[in-house]
Amino acid sequence: MKRILMMTMLAALFYGCGNKAIKTVGTDEFAEVTTQKDVRLIDVRTPEEYAEGHLAGAENIDVKAADFAERIKGIEGSVAVYCRGGKRSLMAAAQLAANGCTVYNLDGGILAWQKAGKPTTTEETDIFVTNGGKLVKLHALMHSSIRIEYDGRNLYIDPCTNLRGRTVDYAAMPKADIILVTHEHFDHYDTAAIRQLTADGTLLIMNPRCVELYGSGTAMANGDRQQLADGIMLEAVPAYNTTAEHLQFHPKGRDNGYILTLDGLRIYIAGDTEDIPEMADIKDIDIAFLPCNQPYTMTPEQLVNAAKMVNPKVLFPYHYGETDVSGIPAQLPAIDVRIRHYE
Repeated sequence: MKRILMMTMLAALFYGCGNKAIKTVGTDEFAEVTTQKDVRLIDVRTPEEYAEGHLAGAENIDVKAADFAERIKGIEGSVAVYCRGGKRSLMAAAQLAANGCTVYNLDGGILAWQKAGKPTTTEETDIFVTNGGKLVKLHALMHSSIRIEYDGRNLYIDPCTNLRGRTVDYAAMPKADIILVTHEHFDHYDTAAIRQLTADGTLLIMNPRCVELYGSGTAMANGDRQQLADGIMLEAVPAYNTTAEHLQFHPKGRDNGYILTLDGLRIYIAGDTEDIPEMADIKDIDIAFLPCNQPYTMTPEQLVNAAKMVNPKVLFPYHYGETDVSGIPAQLPAIDVRIRHYE
């Protein structure tokens, strides 16, 4: 096996050196390239290396993982790749170039980047492509807080500043074009975060109770639909408890989940809910965020049941606190389950 891997590396290095579609560049040029909105940034190291620190906005696709070729199959256009020192990224670059991509490879990898004094982060990012070829970047902030980059806009879901010793610095992030709030609990409705992110023209959408509490914003109730901008559609859907002794936490009809459609890419953000029957009516979901922390939301077993009803292509368990969600992927083999730091 080691011999085969070495031969693959040597072939990739040889192929990469003579391929005009691969451009190995220094840290300054790489930094400039990655600011372009249509360039996809990929960290090809292991998940463990990625978790220790990576370039902001980079998704993690391990070049040595068995599913690497499958995961890059649909990637098109310009791609920027890096690893620790530059060898593994050249392997990845060769495969991406063979798929028709133009690839920028970081000379010296993240070690050169850090030596140049450039910043890294531990914030996890996943990147998807819409029907029209636009990139959608999902940034895992914490718990139920998500930042979405799409078509030059920044959307924030339930932005929360502090929770269980974790802090999100919204002052260091772009102002919001759109803020969505599901309900008024402190780990979803954070007035300080909302004020920090709000600028002229920010569209603030919340359930009716939050609009009442905040004194402004646009109220959406279960069943409401709204076109927010070209290519951006929002639907508010039910989110509530069904377990008898938990009904007081999220009563039926008060709180929202959301289905956000970005240029045809359908994202279901469930909010605080159990596996309610209305989920069976939610169709054609590309990405789902489902909560998992009883008594407030679902048990792992309920989450698995909800996932089978919704049947998303990609599932992010979120809002899971101290609940062990590590066993969920094995129970949903037909769904791409991705565990991120949404404790």
